[in-house]
Amino acid sequence: IHQSPRGIFINQAKYAQEILIKHGMTSCDSVGTPMVTKHLDADLSGTPVDQMKYQSLVGALMYLTASRPDIIHATCYCARYQAKLTEKHLTAVKWIFWYLKDTIYMELWYPKDTGFELTAFLDSDRAGCLDSRKSTSGGIHFLGGEKLVSWSSKKQDCTLMSLVEAEYVSLSATIDISCNPVQHSHTKHVNVRYHFIKEKVEKGIVELFFVGTEYQLADLFTKALPEERFKYLVRRLGMRCLTPEELEVLANESA
Repeated sequence: IHQSPRGIFINQAKYAQEILIKHGMTSCDSVGTPMVTKHLDADLSGTPVDQMKYQSLVGALMYLTASRPDIIHATCYCARYQAKLTEKHLTAVKWIFWYLKDTIYMELWYPKDTGFELTAFLDSDRAGCLDSRKSTSGGIHFLGGEKLVSWSSKKQDCTLMSLVEAEYVSLSATIDISCNPVQHSHTKHVNVRYHFIKEKVEKGIVELFFVGTEYQLADLFTKALPEERFKYLVRRLGMRCLTPEELEVLANESA
């Protein structure tokens, strides 16, 4: 944790450096994103690899996601294949380490003197898993519009039968249905637990808005993105890449 008169920076730079050294990744070429845009899937005819090594790599990355939301989607996606993995999956995990090489000092920025109103972005990739056809839901929560306090990327636990259902579960494009006091016929088969948000909307506790793709920050947690789009969203999360020397300068600034 690094403090400055303007706010606080949080990073795990020391740990990131340690796992790069431990797994022999310090001399690798760096990449601009933690995941290639091509979907990862089960490789039934691929060459099997050491399961213990793979699990060790994934486990190391999982711990790092506590302060690195930029790698959580790629890490969680790779974690799905720990039971039956091949060279393709191992390469995908190594790709995350290659991304870390030049982003060791990436950190979360919490500015001073901002409010505490809660804002959330949620989205779904709509049956993006090629193996199960299940969707991946991604979500982030901010306080005061700038302070990122939670993030998640998770494969949904049910196979959805329609686009309406997929989007309702992820609380994105079915806002019209959620805000409609009359139960829509297209959603009568959706599990009752997913109507929890509908009740909160009706009581005025939660207010929902549609967010177009261009402004949907949760995109980062549902799919692999091109480098330009990825880096734009990382900055929108409030993440910065500052060296220890730059942090020292900020810490010595006058308030």
